[in-house]
Amino acid sequence: MLTIFNGAEQISTNTTDTKLYQNKELNPIRKIKDGVTGTRRGSRRTAAGHEDPLSQPSSLLYLCQREMAVTVPHDKNVSIIGSDDVTTCIILILRHTGSGAVGFAHLDGSCTEDCVINMVHRIQELSMGFPDGRLEMSLIGGFTHVLRYSEQVFYSLMVAVHKHQTEIELVLACVGELNTIMRNNVHWPLLYGAGVMVKSGEVFPANFPDKGPEQPLRLARLFTGLQPVLDVYDCNLGLLRIGPFNYEPMRSVDLWLQQSDEFILQALSTTPDVEPPHTVIAIRASLKYVQDHPFPAVTVFRDNRPLYYRRDEHSGTWTPFRY
Repeated sequence: MLTIFNGAEQISTNTTDTKLYQNKELNPIRKIKDGVTGTRRGSRRTAAGHEDPLSQPSSLLYLCQREMAVTVPHDKNVSIIGSDDVTTCIILILRHTGSGAVGFAHLDGSCTEDCVINMVHRIQELSMGFPDGRLEMSLIGGFTHVLRYSEQVFYSLMVAVHKHQTEIELVLACVGELNTIMRNNVHWPLLYGAGVMVKSGEVFPANFPDKGPEQPLRLARLFTGLQPVLDVYDCNLGLLRIGPFNYEPMRSVDLWLQQSDEFILQALSTTPDVEPPHTVIAIRASLKYVQDHPFPAVTVFRDNRPLYYRRDEHSGTWTPFRY
């Protein structure tokens, strides 16, 4: 159930009948766009901020596309959860105001409803013993594009939240036109990334030069058809958990790696004209990983075991851990 606050006015869209989305008067997306001035003011303040690079990895949990994580304020290993390289994708942040438990996901439209269900369930588990409090939702990312990719991601997320039985209040929506800037008559995203302070719940724009371990492996899922949004962090153990998963061999990977950067960008990006400069490097590294590990269930996740990482107390980086 989605609830939107417009100053002191509460707009409830409590129904599980998704057919009502065809009625413009009952469409919560239209309500966000046309009526929620309080939410728009907060969104504009976020969009007006600068994406400061966070190079210090000592307390950061970085999430890739199609990944989620949930933690609590007393987590000694993670004080910031963040993600970037968001163009047509949307960052979802849910926070329980009583316990302070916070969930974060980088969504591209795949398995969105399952992600919302899992995230809400995990937050509710961590919020047991806190009868007071509500779930607040912040959305960052997605921009106005001629092919309307972001609109599809946003719509699927709103439907998923709307169908959920738990009341969720939208407090920040820096998406669509609020996250779009014109440069040389081309629409660009204003923000490419964001983070959340776990203790306070503050949401801020940022980019992250340090993206954590196993980036090529984690991104390989995007090019091999794997759809689920993976929960990659166990806050009880303080462990970053990657996999296990498998993917079908990419038989054309040798040919892909022979192509020019421009060809790869045009073919494998939804918005090639506005991607960050490092995008092609990351794609090539991921394709090379698929080439080297066509069967990760055999060569990477031996005995069907995940790869675990624990934060090193001295360097602050995530280091391999046998669990």
